[in-house]
Amino acid sequence: MKMTFRWYGEKDCIPLPFIKQIHGMTGVVTAVYDVPVGEVWPLEALQKQKQMCEEAGLEMEVIESIPVHEDIKLGLPTRDHYIEVYKQNIINCGKVGVKCVCYNFMPVFDWLRTNLYFQHKDGANSLSYSEDDFAKLDPRNLHLPGWDESYSPEELNELLDKYKNVTREDLFNNLVYFLNAIMPACDAACVNVAIHPDDPPWAVFGLPRIISTEQDLERLLEAVPNPHNGLTFCTGSLGAGRFNDLVRISERFAKRIYFAHLRQLNYINDTDFYENGHQTASGSIDIYGIVKALTENGFDGYVRPDHGRNVWGEDAKPGYGLYDRAMGACYLTGLFEALEKGDAK
Repeated sequence: MKMTFRWYGEKDCIPLPFIKQIHGMTGVVTAVYDVPVGEVWPLEALQKQKQMCEEAGLEMEVIESIPVHEDIKLGLPTRDHYIEVYKQNIINCGKVGVKCVCYNFMPVFDWLRTNLYFQHKDGANSLSYSEDDFAKLDPRNLHLPGWDESYSPEELNELLDKYKNVTREDLFNNLVYFLNAIMPACDAACVNVAIHPDDPPWAVFGLPRIISTEQDLERLLEAVPNPHNGLTFCTGSLGAGRFNDLVRISERFAKRIYFAHLRQLNYINDTDFYENGHQTASGSIDIYGIVKALTENGFDGYVRPDHGRNVWGEDAKPGYGLYDRAMGACYLTGLFEALEKGDAK
């Protein structure tokens, strides 16, 4: 296991030396953020990112994410061009020592929360989701916290119209087409791709979701058995669905989980939740049981503490402050150490 930390490049408010000071931290998870989706990441940009990381004593072995162009998800005739671009990005990542690329195949919305600053009784704040608040949203006139800057209203409506006749089966077939096409690049570059599950793991605004359940994961790995095709195991995304047994998923797919996002949710009711500190006792997700299942079943991938709270007066990017994620990393490192040594009962 290698412990990593999400870093948003030079514009991140958290400097690399601070990340290095977190005990057990081996590297950062980052990306090239100033290149539009569907264009090649310059090798020079990747080399610059890697040099900055190495100068801080950190590795850059995980990229999150190389976004998948919507034309690929839609299965449009232009998809082959964007797939060739994606393959070149994988090759370029491999040239600078990247071992794992996280990506998602969610139409239009790659995540969804309804409140970025849910207030905890102790003064902290975090991301949260409310079904009642979601029901008030109009996808044609969307004002979604932290997201709605992604598209203009005209662009969003045009994109939603394109998905009107795309079924769940269509989207899955388009994913398989994409993966089969990029596997030669993954083979050549020795880079694993690890799909991030749907967040949340159910259909939103009538758009299909295809990576939401244990059965979805199994189907994908069977459809594209190449070992470079793997999973990002996100406890916050899969855990939002009460129908998912996260410990069982950890056991079944440990060897094909190349990247683990470990975070805590506290269920309010059957649909609503807020994110909390990483400890098992802090919420509804059995973090200890998940780590135990991973270590006992051959997991040997990358881990990062996922969304944390803003604590101690920090006013950072929601979910991505320093302090709570640092505490989470130390907690997770301790769990892995104890379980890998067989000392935890």
